Amino acid sequence: MLWLNVILQGVLIGGLYAMFAAGLSLIFGVMRLVNIAHGDLIVLAAYVALMATSALGITPLVSLLVVVPVMALIGYALQRGLLNRTLGDDLLPPLLVTFGLSIIIQNGLLEFFTADSRKLQAGAIEVATLQVTNGLWIGLLPLLQFVIAVAVIAGLQLLFYRTALGRAFRATSDDQAVAQLMGLDTRHVFALAMAISLAVVAIAGVFLAVRANFDPAIGPARLIFGFEAVIIGGLGSMWGTLAGGVILGVAQAIGAQLDPGWQLLAGHVAFLAILAFCPQGLFPKVSG
Repeated sequence: MLWLNVILQGVLIGGLYAMFAAGLSLIFGVMRLVNIAHGDLIVLAAYVALMATSALGITPLVSLLVVVPVMALIGYALQRGLLNRTLGDDLLPPLLVTFGLSIIIQNGLLEFFTADSRKLQAGAIEVATLQVTNGLWIGLLPLLQFVIAVAVIAGLQLLFYRTALGRAFRATSDDQAVAQLMGLDTRHVFALAMAISLAVVAIAGVFLAVRANFDPAIGPARLIFGFEAVIIGGLGSMWGTLAGGVILGVAQAIGAQLDPGWQLLAGHVAFLAILAFCPQGLFPKVSG
């Protein structure tokens, strides 16, 4: 029962890692952009939630109604005003610009919020549990987090393959020049993709802020978890991203059970092992 509980907790935290990774997967799938600032944008969303809860007196989960549209607007403006100018055949300019953006976000948050660690309080839901069987309990908040992660992944999958916007995303991804000839404004399409990516980031940031302490410096570690989940699942594959997050979460949970110092190491070892045997990831993207 002990190991069943460990694996179950790993699966649930894997939902959070999948949300870290989903935005990265979407952006790479649409515009082949590797966003080095992704982890810091997750932390920025956590601080936006902190401001919303403090100013409006609302709970962290209700603050999603504010944080999601705010981060989506930031994403649209960021892509339309800055990142579109860096896209091209050379992968280096977007890497350098997003690295610079990462530094700016970290230092901006340090300036306004200091290096003090913060945490959002969600109330009774944080300690509420559901009994599965005798001796096996599931936290209500981690379960809600996982259910929302699955819903987000399913929503992105439906958006990408069942809507006109999704067809625009796939057309620009396949051949940007042809998409422009067909009348698509690729700058607008890319900006919408980044807006959706940061809307997902907002959800991940709020759950991160409720689950654990956060400060301006933790962004790069969240970025690593997101990258590992994306690569384990397969670049551009939404359901693969969820699987990657779950595998990473379970590996970390097993490592922590064996020795608390092995938690992060176990996740990295699982990532390297899968990368060694499946360089394209477990579920590489297939054209749809």
